[in-house]
Amino acid sequence: MSAPRTSLATLLAGSSLVLAACGVLPLGGQEPAPVASRGKVGAGDTARPAAASAADPLAKADPRATDVVLFALGLIETGYRFGGKNPEAGLDCSGMVSYVYEKAGDMQLKGSAADLARKGKPVPAEKLQPGDLVFFNTRNKPRSHVGIYIGDDRFVHAPNSRGKVRTESLKKGWFAARFEEGRSYFD
Repeated sequence: MSAPRTSLATLLAGSSLVLAACGVLPLGGQEPAPVASRGKVGAGDTARPAAASAADPLAKADPRATDVVLFALGLIETGYRFGGKNPEAGLDCSGMVSYVYEKAGDMQLKGSAADLARKGKPVPAEKLQPGDLVFFNTRNKPRSHVGIYIGDDRFVHAPNSRGKVRTESLKKGWFAARFEEGRSYFD
């Protein structure tokens, strides 16, 4: 008898419940609990969830990319603020990406969505991996919005002043028609 397979949706739903129960999901603009660094676990660090199954996109991802995805999911419901670069004050799209990559991926990605789109390696939509960045034309300006791909054709982003950090579909709805490209920052 083989082990049961866990889909990304099941993993994310379960992770959200566990994080909410543990008080890790941000409430009222609080910063999420830190993700444990590889090889360096100290006071205040949190344990990583159990490894995903082989059928799950996170199972194949670079470990830093997995940390990026999980950290980004911990920011869901964080408030939006134009130019925001931390969860306490609020985040805009590029501020969220910079914050997540610095805290969870140990990488410095700075600048606007358009600036970020000039870095990394291009990735076609059908080859996106969790942790890759996805770029959109949202204001009749190329690469004016950015989010973090989490698998299963979904991404996390800080939408606008009327919203909070949340997940969206790449294949349905408003963002599907505005998708421009993906970029990878992992080897």
